[in-house]
Amino acid sequence: MDFIDKTLINLLQQDSTLSLDVLAKRTGSTKTPIWNRIKKLKQSGVIRREVALCDPEALGLDACFFILVQTSEHDAAWQQRFLDTVRSRPEVMEAHRLAGEIDYLLKVRVPDAKAYDKFYQSLIAEVKIFKVTALLSMEEIKYSTVLSLPA
Repeated sequence: MDFIDKTLINLLQQDSTLSLDVLAKRTGSTKTPIWNRIKKLKQSGVIRREVALCDPEALGLDACFFILVQTSEHDAAWQQRFLDTVRSRPEVMEAHRLAGEIDYLLKVRVPDAKAYDKFYQSLIAEVKIFKVTALLSMEEIKYSTVLSLPA
């Protein structure tokens, strides 16, 4: 990945609606090579997809919970059931398997605490979980989807 690719990726992460003309000008290239580079970045999986980032609060999803999950089950069947359950739930924005005392971390967006409780009750009805700790985010200090590229 050369300087132009990195510049292109940085520009597209900020605004994927930039025209080929603008991208070419800002990278010091022309439209056809830029189009080809974008095509290669998509084909190689560097660019996964292009999406619209929405404001959760504008959509009524005012509550953000971080859920710490500990399990006493570590067999493949339990793990698959848990992963299938988490992946199928639209409230789950992110899910991470962790090293250490906590097995999984989930980021969940819901309208309010009542909606969180409904999510929680549904989750524990589908999958046996040893311990769940829910942390309510009081304020989002920073949010970004931009990945910092090494020089």
